[in-house]
Amino acid sequence: MILGWNKRYLEILREFKFSKKQDMESAIILDSILRKTVSINKINKQIKGKTVFVIGAGTSLSLAIPVLKNFSKVVKIVADSAVKSLIENGINPDIVVTDLDGDKDSLIKVGKTDSIFVVHAHGDNIVKLFLVKYFKNCIGSTQTKPFRNMQNFGGFTDGDRAVFLASYFDAKKIILFGMDFNGKIGKYSQTKVVDRKIKLKKLRKAKSLLEWLSKKTSSELFTTSNSIRGFQKISFRELDIIIT
Repeated sequence: MILGWNKRYLEILREFKFSKKQDMESAIILDSILRKTVSINKINKQIKGKTVFVIGAGTSLSLAIPVLKNFSKVVKIVADSAVKSLIENGINPDIVVTDLDGDKDSLIKVGKTDSIFVVHAHGDNIVKLFLVKYFKNCIGSTQTKPFRNMQNFGGFTDGDRAVFLASYFDAKKIILFGMDFNGKIGKYSQTKVVDRKIKLKKLRKAKSLLEWLSKKTSSELFTTSNSIRGFQKISFRELDIIIT
């Protein structure tokens, strides 16, 4: 685990009144389902030393999609709520970071490809864990202590976990798209109206975790979305220069 993560995790449990016991139970169940997982070396080869895009389902995603089409060879790590929009526009994720709250049909469709799924187990998604049987390539993740098939790369929501994942595997540069943290929920999010307040609270926490990560990572950090402390704000026009 990234040094200092356990303290961050205890803060999450306290702030959101989550149960560590339930998180662990979910991780144990997912571990039992994942009898065969993708080799860590496979995901390491995709990320280590490379420029990667991390794509979330924020309000700016629709603006980013035409730009993303121009960079087919750049590794794309995608938060699950953004998957549906990307595949509808002919963009296939290389890695999907998901707690299985995204569009089920889209996840299953991508799961049949060579995309790697990093499936996160927590206390609220136990009933959805069966979906991993549809994924060709899968790695399990947890916020608790890692064990057996379960890894802990750090992070809280799908979006910031994707950034933590890229940093964990030493990406040279990490560039964010659709990661806005602007107090608004993107139209691609699966959030219900009744969950709006808790979703915004989670996004604020995710942003604070990325700011914390920016002080620890060796990766160069950029964002095409709203400003995040520790990330260089860039425009779409600057991507060609940043990537080369």
